[in-house]
Amino acid sequence: MARPDSRTLEERIKAEALRLGFTSCAITRADAIPEAAERLRAWLAAGCHGEMGWMEDRAEQRGSPAALWPEVQSVIMLGMSYAPRSDPMALADYPSTGRISVYAQGQDYHDVVKRALKALGRWLAEDSGVALKVFVDTAPVMEKPLAAAAGLGWQGKHSNLVSRTEGSWLFLGSIYTTADLIPDPPARDRCGSCDACQRICPTDAFPAPYRLDARRCISYLTIEHKGPIPEELRPGIGNHVYGCDDCLAVCPWNKFAQVARANKAYLPRAELVAPDLADLLALDDAAFRAVFAGSPIKRIGRNRMVRNAAIAAGNSADPALVPALQRLVDDDDAVVAEAARWALERLATQITATGDQTG
Repeated sequence: MARPDSRTLEERIKAEALRLGFTSCAITRADAIPEAAERLRAWLAAGCHGEMGWMEDRAEQRGSPAALWPEVQSVIMLGMSYAPRSDPMALADYPSTGRISVYAQGQDYHDVVKRALKALGRWLAEDSGVALKVFVDTAPVMEKPLAAAAGLGWQGKHSNLVSRTEGSWLFLGSIYTTADLIPDPPARDRCGSCDACQRICPTDAFPAPYRLDARRCISYLTIEHKGPIPEELRPGIGNHVYGCDDCLAVCPWNKFAQVARANKAYLPRAELVAPDLADLLALDDAAFRAVFAGSPIKRIGRNRMVRNAAIAAGNSADPALVPALQRLVDDDDAVVAEAARWALERLATQITATGDQTG
């Protein structure tokens, strides 16, 4: 006869979360972030969300768990590490190579995290009979303030979550439940006087510590923004073609993060770690779908990726990329064609300047 489990429900939840691949789990009350709704309203009113209309459309539900699901009593916050195997900043020294954000170099994290969340949810429902809902990223949930309230970490000056054990490399997921669970203590801000994440941003996307203006953020510009990228921001993009890890990568707390080897879903795909800009510039729709199948990158489509690659090529000072750009000046997509023309003009200036210096 099996011995009864003497652990509390909270202890059992955390043990099961770790078994399923999460690296951290903590609990908070559904009403733990009353100030979040007002901060969100102010951020939206300032226009800092740019073209992300979906944030504005469901702002009320996003600002309060109870507005999304009135029955919720507790929120279980889960973290899954995606700590990189190499320095994400290293490719800055190779301007003809595209830089893809670490989180997008493997399998689509939405699928991986949601799979583990659903498994934990099924276990919890069977174990205790409570009602619950699981969310990862795409739902109107303020994961970072909730994670801070639960004690997983704190929101750093780059506005992302920072963990004492995982640094800035955590995927977040949440389970809303009707269970009245004992909450964990909130995390304490440990950024201190450090402002490394503020200083490293190439496009000055932080008007103040803890505040992000998405309209200037490279992640927003290369992923969410659909039209031409403002010309004054293009040089700062460097060779980023999908997202940006700069503010995350310089966080001193990363030294405590262990490389995420346990979860095979985050083994980076070789073709996504350091893609050649020339290969990205040559993509058509079919090739794009083939290369990025199973990746979160597939959501932006071929045109946005080639636009990003063209801007990176314009920043590269590499004359070998001129033929690939010339083939795009009459591209069917007007945004791609404009980016290619801009890149060619910028390359011409860079190559001329280099010749003057060496001649």
